[in-house]
Amino acid sequence: MARYTGSVCRLCRREGTKLFLKGDRCYSAKCAISKRPTPPGMHGQARARKMSEYGMQLREKQKVRRTYGVLETQFRRTFDKAARVKGVTGDNLLALLERRLDNVVYRLGLASSRAQARQFVRHSHITVNGKKVNIPSFLVKPGDVVEVAEKSRSSVKFKRLTGEDAIMVTLPQWLEREKNTLKGTVTKMPAREDIDMPIEEHLIVELYSK
Repeated sequence: MARYTGSVCRLCRREGTKLFLKGDRCYSAKCAISKRPTPPGMHGQARARKMSEYGMQLREKQKVRRTYGVLETQFRRTFDKAARVKGVTGDNLLALLERRLDNVVYRLGLASSRAQARQFVRHSHITVNGKKVNIPSFLVKPGDVVEVAEKSRSSVKFKRLTGEDAIMVTLPQWLEREKNTLKGTVTKMPAREDIDMPIEEHLIVELYSK
């Protein structure tokens, strides 16, 4: 499957905000957008032009798509699914993206970034309710138990997650993680207020509704 292989820091600079695509580096002084907050390219420092309505809608869609690491076709399918579900389409879209297994692994602090979480899932390091799942887009539901596979726990990259070098994360209210373990539980469906990223989902709905 096609996947962006360039510098992820360029994506943050293009969207003008931190997308937290590079793990610990995003929280350090080395973060590219902290040092160079202008868009990439030779015209990045040119005087900013007023963005059109379509431009704002497109940038918001690209920001969300890049944050969750979803390809354009996948994102459109997810939006279509959100539109068919009862409720507010924008809220449904974000809930579906949050319920992706790779995102849940990241949100539980079992990976330093969504890209790393996606890799863990694809390499069969993650189980759901005791069964290995290697599909990053797998949607979890309340009651599901997500944990590192038993055979993978001896790996150095997972051992550090229960020690002093454990990744410090603020768990959203719809997830729980047992202390000093590599296991988390989905307690309920994610709600809009559980998503703390600055997203204007109504712009995405407007874009796809044209």
